[in-house]
Amino acid sequence: MSSLSGKVAIVTGGSRGIGAAVATRLAADGAAVVVNYVSHQAEANDVVQKIVQAGGKGSAIRADVSKTEDVRLLFKEVAERFEGLDMLINNAGATHIRPLQIADATDEIYDWMFAVNAKGTFLCLREAAKRMRSGGRIVNLSSTGVFNAHPGYAIYSAAKSAVEVFTRVLCKELKSRNITVNCVAPGATATEQWLKGKSEELLQTIANLSPLNRLGTPEDIADLVAFLVSSQGEWVNGQVIRANGGFA
Repeated sequence: MSSLSGKVAIVTGGSRGIGAAVATRLAADGAAVVVNYVSHQAEANDVVQKIVQAGGKGSAIRADVSKTEDVRLLFKEVAERFEGLDMLINNAGATHIRPLQIADATDEIYDWMFAVNAKGTFLCLREAAKRMRSGGRIVNLSSTGVFNAHPGYAIYSAAKSAVEVFTRVLCKELKSRNITVNCVAPGATATEQWLKGKSEELLQTIANLSPLNRLGTPEDIADLVAFLVSSQGEWVNGQVIRANGGFA
């Protein structure tokens, strides 16, 4: 029997990249997976189709995680459709493709970045804290950029730093419910969005910053998330794990 058999998971931003890899992996481990998306419906449906074709259970549900009512309705629909919730993977995020220094940033970029990365995570955590069954698992996605303070990504990193604080506090607020809350902070990961606009030379330079001399893959992150939501990962709680191949 698969380790997650009978469990129900929500993966926000699950239509592409890391989110799609996580959704596919959790479904392969036996979970019924809700693939959340906001604008990439075709890609979300493709992920669900892949899950179903492999013998798993999946469903795509649209919701903008930065909007309170959208998040409330997402969790309500999951509760009604699956009669419970056991896992939440807060993967939905927003960033700019090229470095943007603080001096050049606009109010609109700041508001957008915090709306999705910080508020979106908060809204989903709030609903999960109310609805998740005992023994549940929550994994938030942050960024190694919070640790290494890379120039040009201050706003994104600041928003993700809030996610790390939410992680450490919520695990204590859920005391006695046997729910773990952890955070995975990927480094450079070869997703379609991250690769966009980067030359082969730049990509190799970034890869060489890791002692392993390669970029991360969505599957690298999915494997770690799969461990954290498993029964074997129970003793890991309130932690921020920087999955970057030794880059930082």
